[in-house]
Amino acid sequence: METPRIAVAVVTMGNRPAEADALLESVAEQDVPPARTVIVGNGCALPEFAARLSLPGEVTAVELDENLGCPGGRNAAIARLREFGDVDVVVELDDDGRLVDADVLRRVRDLFAADGRLGVAGFRIADEHGETQQRHVPRVGAADPLRGGYVTGFLGGGHALRMAMLDEIGDWPAAFFFAHEETDLAWRAADAGRRILYAPELLLRHPRTSPARHAVHYRVNARNRVWLVRRRLPWPLVPVHLGVWVLLTLVRNRRSPAGLRAWFGGFVEGVREPAGERRPMRWRTVWRLTRLGRPPVI
Repeated sequence: METPRIAVAVVTMGNRPAEADALLESVAEQDVPPARTVIVGNGCALPEFAARLSLPGEVTAVELDENLGCPGGRNAAIARLREFGDVDVVVELDDDGRLVDADVLRRVRDLFAADGRLGVAGFRIADEHGETQQRHVPRVGAADPLRGGYVTGFLGGGHALRMAMLDEIGDWPAAFFFAHEETDLAWRAADAGRRILYAPELLLRHPRTSPARHAVHYRVNARNRVWLVRRRLPWPLVPVHLGVWVLLTLVRNRRSPAGLRAWFGGFVEGVREPAGERRPMRWRTVWRLTRLGRPPVI
């Protein structure tokens, strides 16, 4: 296959300039440079990143008037890349991450060149001690973070997407703002026959975090989960999926009454409010996800 042209997209709220500079520096050190780099200021004016001056290829700054959340910011970067029309794969990276190795973009290029059905390549996320949190491994159970292969999902912090796939299945669900947007996109990719590869050799160093660090984590997490299944699952699986997650939430947060109240408030919000376009996956996709180790009810 022809060698795919790679772009890098970074979304920032401008509140981590030192970390973003370190990330851009690691992009500049890649042995295969990106053809384009898009930096999105999500509801902020972009600071003057020193590393931006040494970035190869074309560098484009996009400043949004309001914070559109993770998926909305990424959509802005993708829209700008579409306008250029000369990129095949976009690598999206958290602004507080850092590419550890200098061959990451070359590996991404080679993976997409070797597999025409590959739609998503997910990175391995490791903290400052080199450890990967279990919740960052896209397999059920205590899976080995160093074992790669085809999976059913990927991490938002570091991944690569084929632009032709996005043209086919659509972009990120901007209304989600954050939480479960990766699953929505992954399920659409799988339903379109695209492969999702977990490639642990694509390493992004990222500070250890907890999803509950966001004040609205519980509410948005529950709301988006309801939206997700209303949009993407066949109706018989909707109550099964939600029932499983209600039980899991009760067990995991039994010592946090405030968290449970917020979660169930978000759950009700997800039921009452419009979820967006309903395009449920086919039953053969359900079976495919199940064979890959994660049926879409877990």
